[in-house]
Amino acid sequence: MTTKTVQPSTTLTPDRKRLWLAAIKPPMYSVAIMPIWVGSAIAVYEMGQFHSGIFALFLTAAVLILAWENLSNDVFDSETGVDVNKAHSLVNLTGNQRLIFWIGNFCLMTGLLGIGAIAAIQHDFTVIGLILLCCGFGYLYQGPPFRLGYYGLGEILCFFAFGPIGFAATYYSQAQAWSGLGANLAASVIVGISTSLVLFCSHFHQVEDDAAVGKRSPIVRLGTERGAQVLTWFSISIYGLTGLFIGLQLFPLWTLLVFASLPAAIKLIRHVNTHHDDPDRISNSKFVAIEMHFWSGLLLGLGFLLPGLLG
Repeated sequence: MTTKTVQPSTTLTPDRKRLWLAAIKPPMYSVAIMPIWVGSAIAVYEMGQFHSGIFALFLTAAVLILAWENLSNDVFDSETGVDVNKAHSLVNLTGNQRLIFWIGNFCLMTGLLGIGAIAAIQHDFTVIGLILLCCGFGYLYQGPPFRLGYYGLGEILCFFAFGPIGFAATYYSQAQAWSGLGANLAASVIVGISTSLVLFCSHFHQVEDDAAVGKRSPIVRLGTERGAQVLTWFSISIYGLTGLFIGLQLFPLWTLLVFASLPAAIKLIRHVNTHHDDPDRISNSKFVAIEMHFWSGLLLGLGFLLPGLLG
């Protein structure tokens, strides 16, 4: 790993503050929260138990691990040159690649300590094994020599890490048992799709930079117009699958609340289909996708909790 010599400005002008907010991406951390929220709600629905301390530990650890993924992504992308025009890269903002690398590693170690605490409390290493697998997927996505995200495989890795594997770890942390092929797996598919759409949206505005360094993101492969069409169908699938799983009696009827997030999905679909080939206007699409992800996930978890709360 080489240290970049970019000299950042130390003056926090309004524009520079916006760059720091864009680099830190506070809304992005709902991506770490939703699998734990929904998976825990399903454990309550199926097992009738909730361990608040375990939930808090898991939530904190997940946010720290996602911080590692975001920080290390900036570090590894700085080495390939794909972020040369990304003003809100933390490496470009600080001019210190090594600092960002070690802050990221500190977040990872601290997060894994939290998961290790869960394992110690429960005398069971299942959860930490599953989370290490998720971390491995995160490294495969961005880290050398693999960089599978550069081959267009990032969304698949994201789906499994924040979907089935993350949900299995969350459910097990609450129940110390497996949910099987029921509600937890079904819900993990829905949240896995909505999470992968956030990553998918992050490619639209950087097609030229990605293609220039040989990064074959899904949007480089598909083109922006076809990518917008793919996003449309996967966004719709969240609601179609919810209806299907209710019909199969995997989900309680209360999970129809997910449909209240349809305005956010329609907003995302319209935004991406209208501006897919305009890098300046499409650059915020991942935050529109986060809005859909947040509301659909929040309402899905609530749909599992309400049957117990209402008796």
